[in-house]
Amino acid sequence: MNFKGKVAIVTGAGSERGIGRETANILAKLGATVVIGDMNLEGAKKAALEIEKVGGKALAVSLNVTDEVSVSNMVDLVVNTYGRIDILVNNAGITQPIKTLDMSVEDFNRILNVNLLGTFICSKKVIPEMAKNNFGRIINMSSVSGKRGGGVYGGSHYSAAKAGILGFSKALAREVVANGITVNSVCPGLVATDIRQGLSDETERAIWETIPMKRPGTTSEIGYTVAFLASDEAAYITGEDIDVNGGSHMD
Repeated sequence: MNFKGKVAIVTGAGSERGIGRETANILAKLGATVVIGDMNLEGAKKAALEIEKVGGKALAVSLNVTDEVSVSNMVDLVVNTYGRIDILVNNAGITQPIKTLDMSVEDFNRILNVNLLGTFICSKKVIPEMAKNNFGRIINMSSVSGKRGGGVYGGSHYSAAKAGILGFSKALAREVVANGITVNSVCPGLVATDIRQGLSDETERAIWETIPMKRPGTTSEIGYTVAFLASDEAAYITGEDIDVNGGSHMD
């Protein structure tokens, strides 16, 4: 996989132990210029500095994926700086461990807005730029929870958002295929990241027992899956969702 000359946007990559951060590192290592968009600008700057320290190219951008103006400003900045957008990784996401009866409408909307609405807005804004070059890769971060209805971490609103990403991705893939753009999803299982902070050791180990491989995944295992879907080698894959969960769910 060689991404030399390609420009990739990874949203939500400011978290120090997140999937987005590792995905950005991997894409940069493979030659891409990486734009790190995050509400936590300081975290994004640290991620960009990590990449630059090892000889990569990166740009940190303040980004609220639920705000059309914020996303448009990022897209304009990237195009004005680099002249193109080749890859979008819709990684930004939040979760909340809560039962449906304890969930407020505000809780439900907040989780859907960041995970699902943000995926829609970012995708919509980059597609015209990708279409100009008749090339694009959009990779959306779903979850095993979107397929099996929870059971890992997060409430029903999280499962709904992640399931929505799968349907959105398949429909979008059909719309943009004529523009040389592929759209795919990655569905991680339990992964050692900051998003599942709050799980007790006992609860986490109980989840491990439900995984045939008896361990959580790593951010690099997810990141390299994303990188493959972003690569030229994956040119004939679109509308697909890839499970990376140690066997905890099998289609």
